[in-house]
Amino acid sequence: MPSPKLSLQTTTLWQYPSQHYGKGEQGSKDYRGATPSWVIWNLLQRYTHPGEVVVDPMCGSGTTLDVCADLDRKGLGFDLQPHHEEVQEADARALPIEDECADFVFVDPPYGRNLKYSGRKDCIGELSAREDTYFQEMGKVFEEMWRVLKPGKCGAVYAADVWHRKGFTPIGSQFIFMLSQIAEIVDHIAVVRGNKNLEKGNYHKAAEETNFFLRGFQHLVIFRKPEPTAEEPKRRRKKKRIR
Repeated sequence: MPSPKLSLQTTTLWQYPSQHYGKGEQGSKDYRGATPSWVIWNLLQRYTHPGEVVVDPMCGSGTTLDVCADLDRKGLGFDLQPHHEEVQEADARALPIEDECADFVFVDPPYGRNLKYSGRKDCIGELSAREDTYFQEMGKVFEEMWRVLKPGKCGAVYAADVWHRKGFTPIGSQFIFMLSQIAEIVDHIAVVRGNKNLEKGNYHKAAEETNFFLRGFQHLVIFRKPEPTAEEPKRRRKKKRIR
């Protein structure tokens, strides 16, 4: 059965009743934790044009590439352990592409150990978001996204906060702070989570009894790489550091 008709989201609260759009599915069916394809569709409709290059450094399921194909964009996807035939094996912290080649960059990174991604020791998905090392490694991913993005062009990061018995980790807020050191923050969108588990009564009972809130939305942070100024040394235009 086809999903409901897509339209551009016009507020900072995004919601759509399906993970996918159209008659089929975007991305690998066997991949857990895939990005909702309609989120990527909205971003590419707003910030790119046909024929432009879109880079996803943690492309896993290949959802971004399938949306690019639908919209006549050139998608380049990378992952430590690809689950899609067109995703290339590469580390998001060292992409095998040249500087300033992308018209848009998008990433939906791992933000905890709740899903098994690759089992590799160098996989960021093996790090806990409660550890400083996680944010240090994600900083390297953001720096690499900045490197490959053309000046004046935009990118987006899709992420969720984490709550567990040890406490709350505000990943979205931390990512905004990190990105603001190297780019201009264009906007911050709250995307309603279409998680069917939230409909189960036992989850709500646990939230009441343990006094915590179920995660009802995810962060979508949109940023822009500034145009270089005449005074800025050329060597500094190619690389930015997050402190």
